[in-house]
Parts: sequence; C-alpha cells; structure tokens
Amino acid sequence: MLQQTTVAAVRPYYANFLRRWPTVKSLASAPLDEVLAAWAGLGYYARARNLHRAAQTVAFELGGKFPADAQSLQKLPGVGSYTAGAIAAIAFGAPEVAVDANAERVLARFFAVAEPLPKAKPRLKRLAQSLLPASRPGDFAQALMDLGAQICTPKSPACVECPLRSECKAFDMGIQGELPHKAGKPARPLRRGAAFVANDLSGAILLERRPEEGLLGGMKQPPMTQWGDAFPSRQEALRSAPFAGSWQKCPGVVRHGFTHFELEVEVYAIVVAKRPACDRQWIAAGDVASAALPTVMRKILEHARMNLQRASSGARDPIKTSGISRNRS
Repeated sequence: MLQQTTVAAVRPYYANFLRRWPTVKSLASAPLDEVLAAWAGLGYYARARNLHRAAQTVAFELGGKFPADAQSLQKLPGVGSYTAGAIAAIAFGAPEVAVDANAERVLARFFAVAEPLPKAKPRLKRLAQSLLPASRPGDFAQALMDLGAQICTPKSPACVECPLRSECKAFDMGIQGELPHKAGKPARPLRRGAAFVANDLSGAILLERRPEEGLLGGMKQPPMTQWGDAFPSRQEALRSAPFAGSWQKCPGVVRHGFTHFELEVEVYAIVVAKRPACDRQWIAAGDVASAALPTVMRKILEHARMNLQRASSGARDPIKTSGISRNRS
C-alpha cells in the first residue's frame, strides 16, 4: 500500500484490511471484487490484484508460510527487489538491503552520486550493500528509510541533526540540497473519451467490469468508449452506448490525472423507466458506495448525478426518461 502513497493516506486502508482479513488465508479466500472495493480510492489498483494473488500463492501453494529469502520472495506477484529486500531483512533477518526513495536520497547524498535517477538505482543499491552491517539488517534497512523520511528530506534537509553528517560527501561539498538529480519527466499526454451513465427509476446504475489486465484492471465502471486523442463525435460515441435511447450529454467534462497521462471524459446520461436487456450489471443505489469503483469512475457518476439534479430543478437540457428497452447492435 505504501508504494507511491503516503502513510497518512494508507493508514485507514491498512487498518480496514487487517480488520476484514486478519490472516493471509482469509485474504486469499476473499472474492477479488471485495478486495478491489476495499482498495477503491487508494489508486494503483494493480497493487490490490497482486496482493490478492500473492496471498493465494502463500496460502494455497506454500502452506501459509512466506518465503524467507529475497530471491524466493520476488516470485510472489507484485513483490519487486525493494519489497523483497525489506521483508527478508526486517521479517527474517536476512542480509539484504531495502532501498526505497528515502534510502536512495540518503545514499545519493552520502556518496555524492551525481548520476540522475532512475539510472542511478543499481549503483545506489550496490552502495547500500557496501554499508550493510554484519548483524541486524532489518534495523539498518528501517534506519536508512527513517533517516531519509525525517532528516535527509527532499527539501531543506536537517543536516545539523544527521548522525552521518561528518562522513556525508554531499554535505562536505555543500551540494546536499541538489541531490539526488532526477531525469526530466516528459509531458503527460492528454487522452479523451466518453462514458454512459444509465439509471433506472430506483436509482440503480448500469456498470461493467474492466479487463483484468491493464489500467484499473478488474474494477467497475460505467460503459465507456475507447480513450483516444480526441473526444468522439456524438454519433461515434453512441456506437459504444450499452443500449439505444435518448442519451443526453452532460455539460462540461470530467478530468482525472493518471501517472502517465491526463484523461478527459464527456458524460452521456439517461434515466430509463424499464431496464433494457444488455450484458452489463445493474447495481442497486445502496450498493454503489461499496462497489469496486476507482476514483475517476466515481467522478463520472457524480458528474451525471449533479446533472440529473439540475434537470429535476428545471435547468436547461434535462436528462430525458426513456422507455426504450431494445439492445443496441
């Protein structure tokens, strides 16, 4: 959960997961939909799928016992070099290093490594290995991470409080605030698409599941077009609608930022008096809050809901109620 996410954001999710699934076997036995729903809002949903698969591997293939060495740990879904090193060192006392972003910053400054990240990662790991003490590798791993989190911070490091100050090459050279160097990030491309939010008179919403692999894999969403460089025309968009009907485009767009691109979505909405036959799932209004919906999809549903409110209050371009129940080819 802490991968690219702050402790403050993770804490309530972590507590909820432990409360719901206190053992690796209970997590392994849980339906993936429930795990994804409990993760919703935390982002980077591949982590949830990997966590679930890793729990199943440990519980059902390894007899409930975690591997104790870094090489074997990396065979678990979602466990990379850093996580494997951290588990091996902290949980099992193995002579492994765990180099996260905080540790990388400490090492880059301590050794005055000018090579920018991420290219410098292999070198920084080797340098960490050179510092690894003969005993208490777990304490060393946590000390290195805590030093970066609390003292050797990205901006205005508290060098006066640092126990490594006398041996820090960057401090000696007066360049600690400049390191580590990072390669420039390319501009994030903009992608666009359309979503279709259908309600029935009870407030139920039509949702579908995204493919298991890829972005937001296995999560729920309203039916959508493919995402491309431009918004589809109305005619193009309606070819992807889940059924034919009096779809109304909501004013404005929904915007959401992903790690590698920005997304803008136009929203089409409809209220049906009778549920059309289609291959999607109607979710009762009371179950939407607990559904496995990522943040961007909740934004889309909220955008449609607000437009429905405006329509009911007599605003322009109201969402029309449709009785059409035939499939769209």
